[in-house]
Amino acid sequence: MKKKLLYVFLVFLFAFSAKAQDQDISKVDGPFNEPRFNYFLKTILLYNEYLDTKNGSFNTTNLRILHPIGNKSWNLRFDLPLISTNNPNSTNQTGLGDVGAGISYIPYFKKNEGFAVRTRVTAPSAVAPNFGSGKWVAIPAFFYARYFKQRQFLWIADVEHSQSFAGSNNRSDVSVTVIENNLLWFFGKNWIATDVAFRYNYVLDGFQNNAFIEFGRKITPKNLAYVHPSVAFGGEKSYNFGIEMGLLILF
Repeated sequence: MKKKLLYVFLVFLFAFSAKAQDQDISKVDGPFNEPRFNYFLKTILLYNEYLDTKNGSFNTTNLRILHPIGNKSWNLRFDLPLISTNNPNSTNQTGLGDVGAGISYIPYFKKNEGFAVRTRVTAPSAVAPNFGSGKWVAIPAFFYARYFKQRQFLWIADVEHSQSFAGSNNRSDVSVTVIENNLLWFFGKNWIATDVAFRYNYVLDGFQNNAFIEFGRKITPKNLAYVHPSVAFGGEKSYNFGIEMGLLILF
């Protein structure tokens, strides 16, 4: 059943791609033009995330590159994570995590709302078992974005499913569904965001939810920085608390 849901998501994505928009949709002033979530400019995102877990801490430094293509209703994404551990009971390690690549498509985009679909794939490239899943994982997602209060607030909701389809037989399958809601409040050069993600892990048969509050600021019109502390909750939570700091360069 879980794999059938994955296939439906993939068919959904390619069905939309058959109806690609002819105009350069980046010229439409809408919710996917916001600097924090801009689909239409080349973007370099460098962030560092610290997570406290019951087995020590994990620190991930990730380089993400976003590149619009075609009429800019399409967007390519690449992720290169470097992970380190701090565990008092074992040797600390640093190395490459599971690298990923994806493609997004925007089938509907207007001044105050828009839809987007995305498919990502992560590869089992991690140098240590606890740095990755050991599996090839497909991650389709659907996004809806809408402005409120004279475009002072932006709501972005998404549904995403991660499903492993190949990889080491000695590693557990990956099957996780996430429903996420992100609300951003813009004022001047700053923004504040709140986010709650309800995450169900079918393999563990439990919830791995988390929530964060984000504080961000435009350093220049096309350079931004943010910080967001987060907390996990649920019966099968994967960490206790964390903090992420990032720098975005748009060009």
